[in-house]
Amino acid sequence: MAGRTEARSGVVRETDVIVVGAGAAGLSLAYRLRTPPPGHPVPAVTLVDAPAGPLRPPERTWCFWEASPGDFDSALTASWDSLRVRGRDGAATVGRPAPFRYKMLRSGSFEALLAERMDGPGAPRRVVARVDGIRDAASGRGAEVTGVAADGSELALRARWVFDSRPPRVLPPARTTLLQHFRGWFVRTERPVFDPATADLMDFRTPQPVHGLSFGYVLPTSAYEALVEYTEFSRAVLDDAGYARALRRYTERVLGLGPFEVTATEQGVIPMTDGRFPRRAGRSVFRIGTAGGATRPSTGYTFAAVQRQARAVAAAYHAGRVPEPPPAYSARARAMDAVLLRGLDSGRVEGAEFFEGLFRRVPMERLLRFLDGGTRPYEDFTIGLRTPVWPMLRTVAELPWLLRRRPGAP
Repeated sequence: MAGRTEARSGVVRETDVIVVGAGAAGLSLAYRLRTPPPGHPVPAVTLVDAPAGPLRPPERTWCFWEASPGDFDSALTASWDSLRVRGRDGAATVGRPAPFRYKMLRSGSFEALLAERMDGPGAPRRVVARVDGIRDAASGRGAEVTGVAADGSELALRARWVFDSRPPRVLPPARTTLLQHFRGWFVRTERPVFDPATADLMDFRTPQPVHGLSFGYVLPTSAYEALVEYTEFSRAVLDDAGYARALRRYTERVLGLGPFEVTATEQGVIPMTDGRFPRRAGRSVFRIGTAGGATRPSTGYTFAAVQRQARAVAAAYHAGRVPEPPPAYSARARAMDAVLLRGLDSGRVEGAEFFEGLFRRVPMERLLRFLDGGTRPYEDFTIGLRTPVWPMLRTVAELPWLLRRRPGAP
């Protein structure tokens, strides 16, 4: 990572901005702040990264779609201009969502790219520490970050603005909370079985849970190599044996890969909730990334919204405004997500049938804009007509009467 790394104790001098967490959201904001418009000074940024161990996530994959060229194209593992969705009977819907390309970015490559771009004068100062507290300063201006440095000693940081990108420890009260949980294998086969020109976005030839849905997800990087994932939207995660069974069944009985080697594994859990994520945690403290509502509740996609959020925050900062992160999605998009989540969780909407029908009936370019919250109201209306209308309307009528509860509460 660019900038001098500090793992020792003591008070680091006051800086303009502190960014807590060096994942996609934290790094993206540090990068955008590092590249101000002409004539604007580069702010002094301190980036606080967790020490090696359970607080620092392992290498992971982010996927998103955008028109090319994009800011991070040189770091991509792969990209596709053709996407496929398979129904439960194996019937395929294939689309080319031009001008969008579906892109796969590994976290290590992203970090290396931004390290190179942010190197040099004005590079963020990096501190390795466990953060225990973030609060507004008693003086009424700025905020303080406290924790334990990598050497075990006390750490205190101060800045005018603090942005916390750490995942939320507790999800907010919600009417519906599901989890998108998955395990993926990076596989290498003995024979050419993948089409590297087409990514399988959803393959519903998997056993469907009672509430929610499941699907396979295949991102080929060559005829012999791919990331193959099993994903569920459901109330609870599986155990290790459950993921192993699901992936073994999908790779052997559904895809028919033949002999293959698993070269790496990744696993994750993404909250899918209509709870409200507050983006402001104090006068000078803000939340970004998933903790700031950047994860789309109905899909789990986050990376593109993180980029929008980082650009907006940096633009506000450079313009001298209060750099509060804007909502990642419109109120209309969040309302539609709440309806879908409730429909899936209640069993009123059959998940595989719902998504399969959308991809079959809606042009893929428009559907991707819809999933990213970028469609106009009349487009949302036409897409809504291609969903199970009566179950959705019943859910719309029900939502205002439902209480928001903490996940797990009776």
